[in-house]
Amino acid sequence: MPNSNETGHAKNVANLEELIAFIESYGDKYNPSRDDIKTPALKTLLQNGKDAIHAVNLLLPPYSNAVAARNVAFSPVEKLSTRVLNAVKATDTASQVDDNAKTIVRKLQGVRATPKLTEEQKKELTDAGKSAKEISASQQSFDNMLDNLDKLIQLLQSIPQYTPNEEELKVEALQALYDDLSAKHAAVKIALAPLSNARIARDEVLYKPLAGIVDIAFDTKTYIKSAFGASSPQYKQVSGLIFRSA
Repeated sequence: MPNSNETGHAKNVANLEELIAFIESYGDKYNPSRDDIKTPALKTLLQNGKDAIHAVNLLLPPYSNAVAARNVAFSPVEKLSTRVLNAVKATDTASQVDDNAKTIVRKLQGVRATPKLTEEQKKELTDAGKSAKEISASQQSFDNMLDNLDKLIQLLQSIPQYTPNEEELKVEALQALYDDLSAKHAAVKIALAPLSNARIARDEVLYKPLAGIVDIAFDTKTYIKSAFGASSPQYKQVSGLIFRSA
């Protein structure tokens, strides 16, 4: 998601609240003709900003917890897949079957099939008129890990000799692990959807061109500069209030 720094949004809202406090202290001297920088409109915008940030804050913990649970669940996969591969190799399967298992495990672990090219090797290829572009060998996104784990399970099911005594290496246990990982990965996606929508709504309130908090605050400060003067104490009070775009 764009802009993961939640504190920056809150600072914009806090600065608007401080700006309004100064404006109210000016009394009738603060009298713009433009409706959306008048005090009532600014207060409404402030409340909308607070509500929008609160909505995001409510949805952050479920999403963060889902991500943490997924990370914990996926963490043993690398070592477990190595044990599975060794169990396959320990059987009397054909070498081609072992190689198939090795290929899947390599992808599951994000290991390159060939070493990454050095800068010197890339230059040699370029000088020879050949492409030095490398395709990323890592397939460790959670979707790819699940896909490769499923492929490994299907391969194991096709190997009659694969009958390990270790419970966690059995096909049934690996299938249960796959189901659990799939559920936890789906939970992250489910938690992300409302959070993403809340962030969109928040950004609309804070950063919509001409109508969001940042642009309205900038125009409000400009009015104060015009009404009281660039060197006035009033403008000096608010000039240091910074409103940053996302």
